[in-house]
Amino acid sequence: MLQKFFKTDSDLGSLILRVVAGVVLFPHGAQKILGWFGGYGFTGTMGYLVGIGIPTPIAFLVIIGEFFGALGLIFGFLTRLSALGIGIVMLGAVYVHIPNGFFVNWAGNQQGEGYEFHLLVIGISLVLFIKGAGKASIDSLIGKKLD
Repeated sequence: MLQKFFKTDSDLGSLILRVVAGVVLFPHGAQKILGWFGGYGFTGTMGYLVGIGIPTPIAFLVIIGEFFGALGLIFGFLTRLSALGIGIVMLGAVYVHIPNGFFVNWAGNQQGEGYEFHLLVIGISLVLFIKGAGKASIDSLIGKKLD
C-alpha cells in the first residue's frame, strides 16, 4: 500500500502540473496561515471561515490543506495526499463561489469571484492524484527506496 502511495514515473507533465499549481496556490495558503501577501493570517482566516458557517475543524483543515498542500506539490512530497486535500478544498470553494457565476471577476463588475479557477485546480489535482508526482520529486526518491 505504501509503495503504491509513493509510486510515480518520471513524467515531465506531472512535474509541470504540480510545480505550477503549487506555486500558484502557495500565496493563497500563505495568506491564510501566515498573513503574507495581504492575508489575514491564521486567526483572521479562521474567524472569517467560521463566520460564514464553516465548522471550525473544517476551517482548520482548509487552511492547513491549502498551505501544506501547495508545499507538498512544489516539492513532490506526499503528492497524492496534497492533491487530494487541495482538490477537496477547491470543491468547497466551488460551492462557496457558485452564487457569483462561472467566470473570474476580471472586470470587477460581479459581486465576487466565479469558480472557473477552482475547477481548473480540481482537474489538476485529479491528474496528480492518479499519476503521482512525476519527475524530480521526493515521492519518486521514496518510491525507489521502497522497491
